[in-house]
Amino acid sequence: MRKYRRLVYLFAALAVLLSNVMCAAVAYNYSTLHWCGQYRGCSAPANTAFLLCVPYGAGILICVILVSFFSKKRQTSL
Repeated sequence: MRKYRRLVYLFAALAVLLSNVMCAAVAYNYSTLHWCGQYRGCSAPANTAFLLCVPYGAGILICVILVSFFSKKRQTSL
């Protein structure tokens, strides 16, 4: 059905968008923490910026699971 095809495309686009936002957020926070550690004396190391990958990764994983679920529903409804 058209409904499932739209849902597949929607969640696939959302997964790609989340991965791009994740890369931008991690890069920004890494550079900010790196600068802060060198010049302002922050106590957190720059590597803690990679902890942002956990919630973004969970969101991407949920979107991929939904894409596969709706793709299977689309195949069975034809």
